[in-house]
Amino acid sequence: MRALVCTILTIGMMLAAASARAQTYDPGYPVCLQTYGIDGSYIECSFTSLAQCAASASGRAAQCLTNPYFAQGGRKPAGQRRVY
Repeated sequence: MRALVCTILTIGMMLAAASARAQTYDPGYPVCLQTYGIDGSYIECSFTSLAQCAASASGRAAQCLTNPYFAQGGRKPAGQRRVY
């Protein structure tokens, strides 16, 4: 009986771990850089403007695109403070 319970628990844990995926798009940044290479392509979302992304993509097989998962109201500009 114990072996059966351990087997079912092990199979359940393996199935749960297999379905987990990494998130490609960071919702904290509005612009992403998609880079193409021999090993495949990857997407890096760490840019605050298209100009910043274009400077990083210059001279490489890459393109800038807007982040479809950007959280619009997630961050406030650095100079903005609340007044009570």
